[in-house]
Order: sequence, then structure tokens, then C-alpha cells
Amino acid sequence: QGLRNHGNTCFMNAVVQCLSNTAPLAERLALGRFRARGARAEVTHPLGGLQRGLSHSRPALLLQNIVSKHSAQFRGNAQHDALEFLLWLLDRMHEDLGAASPAQQTRGPQEVSDPPGGGCTPCPGGKVPGTGKAGMSSLTCPHCLKQSNTFDPFLCISLPIPLCQTRALNVTLVLQCERWRFVRVGLAVPLLGTVADLRDMVAREGHIPPEQVILAEVSPRGFLRSLGDKEELGSAGEGAPLYAFQPPPARHAGCPRSLPASPGVTRPEGPRLLPSAARSSDCLHRGPGSRILLLLCNTAGAGPQLARFGPPLVLREERGISWEQLQQSILAQLRALLRGEVRAQGTGALFRIRLAGASAPCIYLSPQDPRPLCHPAIDRALQLSGAGGPPHVKLTVEWDISTKERLFGSIQEEVVQDAESVRLQQQAHRQQHSCTLDECFQLYTKEEQVRGTSH
Repeated sequence: QGLRNHGNTCFMNAVVQCLSNTAPLAERLALGRFRARGARAEVTHPLGGLQRGLSHSRPALLLQNIVSKHSAQFRGNAQHDALEFLLWLLDRMHEDLGAASPAQQTRGPQEVSDPPGGGCTPCPGGKVPGTGKAGMSSLTCPHCLKQSNTFDPFLCISLPIPLCQTRALNVTLVLQCERWRFVRVGLAVPLLGTVADLRDMVAREGHIPPEQVILAEVSPRGFLRSLGDKEELGSAGEGAPLYAFQPPPARHAGCPRSLPASPGVTRPEGPRLLPSAARSSDCLHRGPGSRILLLLCNTAGAGPQLARFGPPLVLREERGISWEQLQQSILAQLRALLRGEVRAQGTGALFRIRLAGASAPCIYLSPQDPRPLCHPAIDRALQLSGAGGPPHVKLTVEWDISTKERLFGSIQEEVVQDAESVRLQQQAHRQQHSCTLDECFQLYTKEEQVRGTSH
């Protein structure tokens, strides 16, 4: 039925009723199963009487008088904080029952367990699980495994609340296999992770080695940037959709699962060109078998009407090929999208090729250059792309509107199939995060690595 209020004693009655619902404590108090220090226990005895009859007014009034006698803070009829009273009451019970007050007790003795063969003094850099059962903190040296246990009594604990440590991120995989050519997957990426962590996750999804993954942001207007391993994941994929490219295998490797971008179409093997007379566009690394990875986007229009169409492409080409050979290689990748046949020879320059991601002014490859992929700007782009994944160069293939409409019609961006993980990750991160009290305690007692100096 509760306790009657005597002035502003609601804070006191609330605490007493909470303690009465704490079964182990209420049972000992109500049955007098406690041993007082000396013969007094002036606060604990009235509290035990309250547990035996909460509806009686006399024990409540008696407790109020006892509290006023022993604590000037709660004297009178002023309003007080219930938590402050609870802490005072528990501390006073410690004194009444012969135990040292947690507020007065100094750091307790240590119990040290040594591994076989002895060891060193626990050093900084050990593992600390925080305050565990019975107020125990354990520190374990990671070198000698010596453990130090400290018992610290406490009245209350501030528990941390587990927060979501990941966010949903969609990544479009561009793979060199027939079944999953283009597929968008949903990933739970760590909030405090790096691009290297994302690279490993993508590699597991695509069943490819991490060193083969090229991560880049691709907007509806073309390439924005490639992602380096040391970058933080906080802003990855926010500027534009994120794509993960798998380079095609070397031609001599003969990978049976690999396909060109257009199913059933093989690329023409143009004759290898030997270096000619020295030009300003000669490559810095002039190996006859030198090959280069190219990421390409096709765009049409200009200004605000500029838009990407078709799928992004991944090519592995020789540095010494001519413009005509490079153009035919690109057309072979797009052959499944063409509305009609394009003559293999004598077509001239159907498009312009711009180096994407370069600083202004824009750098275009010249159709008159006998080796356009040997331009010095290509070498600079290769050097800048070495921060993660295989070195590569991003190129934008620019078509005028009339040529694009004549050869491809009204085709827009590629059609990407969503894996089930996209829906699952969006659903998981859309729901409001909740946690149980047990999860809070698990986080509170979680083992952590303490950084420090060595011995």
C-alpha cells in the first residue's frame, strides 16, 4: 500500500519502497538477519521495521526522525534528491553493520597470481576489464601474463550504453565473372574504420584477393576519385555511389571464368607497336610488354546535360597501342550496347578521351599521338593511384550527343542487380538501436588494452 508522506518525504519513501523490492536485502532486513556493529545500528533497525510493515505510519515517521538526527543534509521538510538519499542510506548501513564505508575505505589489498616460473611486475599496456564481479579490477601484463586483482567497493555504477558502431554502405561490384558481372551489395562498415577495412570486406563478398580491389566513387557524371587504404571510412560513398572494380586477368593467364564487358565478345588483338622516334609524349617506363589498367566511363553531352551512360569498364592494355587500337578495344567492350555495326577501320575519332581526376586544365589524349597511353600525365596518374589496390588510370570517354544517339540510342546508366544484403543492411540500420541492461554490463566489463610504456 506504500508509505504515508510526512511533509516532503516522497524522496525518502520512494527509496524505501525500491529497497523493499530488492528481495535479498529486504529479506535480511525484515527478518533481522544482520549483525550490527555494537548494539546500535540506529538507521538499519528502523529500516528493517519498515520492511515488515510498509503501511504503518509510525515506522516511517521514526525513520524520518532518525535520518534527521544523523544527517543534517536531510533535516527538515525540504525536498531532496532520491538518489542522493539512497547513496547516504547505503553508506550508513555499511557503518551500522560493521563494514567500512565505501566512501571512507581506501584502495583495497591486491591479490596477485603469478604464472608458472614467476614474472615481472604488471606493466602499462595490460588488459583491463574494468570493474568486474564484486568490484574487482584485473590487470594482466601482455608480456609475462602476471595478473593483479584489485577490489574496489562501490555504491553505484555509471553504465555505458552500447551504440551502433557500423553504418550501411552499398558498393557496386564490377567483377570479371559471368554470374555476378554487376551486383550491388550491402555492407556494415565500421564508423571508425579505414578504406583498407572496406577493401577486405569487398574482397570477401566478391571472393577475390584484397589486392585486386579498386575502390572508386562514380557519380552520374563520371569518376570522382579513387580511395586510398589509409583514408577514414567516415565520408566514403557520400560524395557519389561507391564501385569496386576487379581487374581483368592477364591475357596469358587464361582464366576460364573471366569475360569481357560484353558477353560473348572478344577484344581484337592489335599488333604490338615498337617505340618510334622520341616524342614529348613518350612514356617514362618504356618496357615493350608494359601493360596498364584503365577504368573508363562513357559520357555524353556537355555542361549541365553531361551524363554517364552504359557500364563503367575495366581494361588492361599495352602502353604502346595506338589511338585506333585503343578505340577499337573500347568499342569491343561496348559491342553488346551498339545499335549497329561500326567499321573497324577508317572511322576516325568517334570520341574524346579525357584523363579523369586530374587538376585543371583538362588533359585529353590526342588521336594524333602514336602512343596516347604513354603521355606523361598517365605516368603521374599511375603514381598517384598507388595508395590502395593495383595502380590504375581513370579515363572519361566523351561522346557528342548525335554520335551517342546514332550508335547507342537512349541508353542510360547500367542496370545493377541488388543482392539480398542491401535490403538486410538498410533494415538493420534503419531500426532504432536498443539494448538490454545485461548488454550495458557486458560493455562495462569488456576487456580493453591499456596503452602505456614498456618495462
